[in-house]
Amino acid sequence: MQAIESSVPSLVGIDWFIIASYFFILIGFGIWLGRGQRDARDYFLGGRDLPWWGVALSILATETSALTFIGVPAMAYAGDLGFMQIVLGYAVGRVLLAFLMVQYYFKNEIYSPYALIGLAFGPSAQKIGALFFLVAGTLGAGVRVYVTCIPLQLLLGWSVSTSILFFVVLSLVYTWFGGIKSVVWTDSIQFVLLFIGGVFVFFYIPSLIEGGWSAAFDQAYEAGKLSWLNFDFSFAEPYNFWMGIIGAVVFVFFTHGIDQLVAQRVLACRSVDDGRKALLFCGVSILPMMLLFLVVGVMLWVYYQSASIPIEIPQNSMGKNQIDYIFPIFMLAETPVGIRGLLFVGIFAAAMSSVSSALSALASVSIMDLGLLGKIQDESAKLKWSRHATLFWGVVLIIVAYLTREEESVMDAAFSLVGLTSGALLGGVVLSLLIKRGPAWPVVLGMITSLFGMIWINSLELVHWPWYTLIGFCLMLIVALPLLRLVKRPPKVRGLTQ
Repeated sequence: MQAIESSVPSLVGIDWFIIASYFFILIGFGIWLGRGQRDARDYFLGGRDLPWWGVALSILATETSALTFIGVPAMAYAGDLGFMQIVLGYAVGRVLLAFLMVQYYFKNEIYSPYALIGLAFGPSAQKIGALFFLVAGTLGAGVRVYVTCIPLQLLLGWSVSTSILFFVVLSLVYTWFGGIKSVVWTDSIQFVLLFIGGVFVFFYIPSLIEGGWSAAFDQAYEAGKLSWLNFDFSFAEPYNFWMGIIGAVVFVFFTHGIDQLVAQRVLACRSVDDGRKALLFCGVSILPMMLLFLVVGVMLWVYYQSASIPIEIPQNSMGKNQIDYIFPIFMLAETPVGIRGLLFVGIFAAAMSSVSSALSALASVSIMDLGLLGKIQDESAKLKWSRHATLFWGVVLIIVAYLTREEESVMDAAFSLVGLTSGALLGGVVLSLLIKRGPAWPVVLGMITSLFGMIWINSLELVHWPWYTLIGFCLMLIVALPLLRLVKRPPKVRGLTQ
């Protein structure tokens, strides 16, 4: 990473004061929220006593994260508003999930959706599902962690490894003490900060452009930067309507129905109705949120048509520009003193939300779904080992994040990695709800087939990631469903209830 030119403004005293105050207050608040925890249920589900609106804000913080604050503007800067077709599918998927899936979470005392697979097909199928999530969840979260190091590279010239270590350790502190309760409430605060930062930049950039809003949108329109609707069907890039209304809807069935990163928060709600309210709120909110940051990216493009980029955008080892640096460069070079510190707090907030959410989800699945606490009866011991699992996954995220530093676009990388196993997991849960009971081996075989099939499809680079979940889901059902129907169910024993 090249050093920042001396002519480019850097953070000053008030900016650093704002950032330091944020870190101290947030970590202190997260630790304080962890008081009074008695067992793993408190640690991973918050005692199932969290209000729906807090859960909704936490979900928004998790799904937007640093990928939205940095990655989404970069996508629009390099392209257009086509990603809104995917966001439309996101909204539709959340609404459908609110009515189709949430009620199943509250029928049993479960800690993750993968427990539904275990209830239908036995513990071996549940463990395979948990392992699939742990692998894909770690890879996807690692990319999210990596993007957090971009601001620190710009500000301090820190190395990738030092920057990653900084964010993971800070997030680990309050997640270790407070569990999901700390994650939800700190995420809620961080979402508000992220949103405020986005709104400020949305109004600020046009003030730097000659002619203001009108001239900026005219230039963007003439260059095709405001295009967003594409009805040409394709499995490859660019984004299209069918990719959003079909592929993205199925993808959301995984991310918000099956992926523990979000499902854990729904499970922490007080009731089915509260869980539905949380998802419906997210469905309504995601459209203006993503549009906000996409337009910010378009405005950045317009601005830099007449202004030079003060810091050279780094290139990866393949010689491609890492466009995710463009928004942090603008914030550092062009925004006012004080406001600059608040904007970087927005990035840090998004970053820490990503890390803490991943830590809590990975720890809960590894402990509860893999049955690592099965022989431990003492509740305080379960709580202790749950915290140890959180620490373990913090170390893993540091390693994975470092290995993903060569990606050209963190958005595509994160979603592609998650898509390798998302279809298999979605298929497992759907079969558990439809078939109700059966042997584990057809489900396990279907999930493994889906995984290897998606690895092969990903290697071809002919299919874009919004289709991954649907394709993986179909592969899983094609293998597992016929086998489950061929296997004879054990005969009912007279005189016994089923």
